[in-house]
Amino acid sequence: MTAVRTTPPGTTPPPRLPVREKSGARDGGGLSPMLTRLAAERATGVLERERGSLYLAEGRVVHAESPLAPGLDVLLLSHGTLSPAVWQDAVDRADEDYGVARLLLDAGRLPRGALELCHLEAVYDAAYFALAPSSTPGHFRYGAGHWLGALRPIPVDAVERETLRRRELLHRLWPDPLTDGAPLRRAETVAAPAPTARQSAVLALADGVRTASDIARELGRQAFHTLVDVRRLAAAGLLTALFPPPRPHHDPSTAPPSPSPPRHGRPGAPDAPGLPASPTPPTPAPPPGITLPRVNDPDITLLKRLRDALEAL
Repeated sequence: MTAVRTTPPGTTPPPRLPVREKSGARDGGGLSPMLTRLAAERATGVLERERGSLYLAEGRVVHAESPLAPGLDVLLLSHGTLSPAVWQDAVDRADEDYGVARLLLDAGRLPRGALELCHLEAVYDAAYFALAPSSTPGHFRYGAGHWLGALRPIPVDAVERETLRRRELLHRLWPDPLTDGAPLRRAETVAAPAPTARQSAVLALADGVRTASDIARELGRQAFHTLVDVRRLAAAGLLTALFPPPRPHHDPSTAPPSPSPPRHGRPGAPDAPGLPASPTPPTPAPPPGITLPRVNDPDITLLKRLRDALEAL
């Protein structure tokens, strides 16, 4: 048997090429080092981040919220699973001992399995946004709870694994994340594939004003599932994202004088008698907007798809 040497004898073998880890959580202590530490110390409270909040009980996630994801109420009420009157009655009666979930289950309004499944989907949906990279540090408030109450706690590592899986899935579908937060509109294409029924509902609401989160809330769907449809439509050339318009530049010399701020935080409260009105500092003018180039041309979208296909070879 002949042995093939890749390195000449007597020489030092070259160093191994570095391998990039697909998951950023393997060498950084998780998506959020603070969340990892809180899970290790079995903390109870709420971790508030830039795009959402995670509620913990003894180091496990019991609820998550994000302004970019429809809440549990939207998922339950949009398709008739629960009536708005029943939900509002449970919210009004909830306290520290009896949360909304316990009140609904005790009254027999929902099967426990259906509520737990819907809640699990809402938690993963909001956690995807809450654990997104942020420009501000997180803040944890010990002892804080949520009015929903605890259902089925989820380990922190399971939430992080699901968040990473969703990130990788969206990147495989369409690597440009602009469609996740920008206003969406239909693109004029030639010989485009026919959209599915779910995708057609998304296209019908893409009016150049709504974002993916707005569309998800209108349809009563999870935000992540809507992002999947949006990226598939973008990859097919049926949907495009619009850059936000630049902010208008106001000349402070021509701006009308602003009214004096109310005292004691009460709007419209009169000033104390005999005292002059407090001077109002001039409002700084916002910086002039930067006009970004429009790249919503269907031809450019096609070139991006060709580029991504060549890079995948």
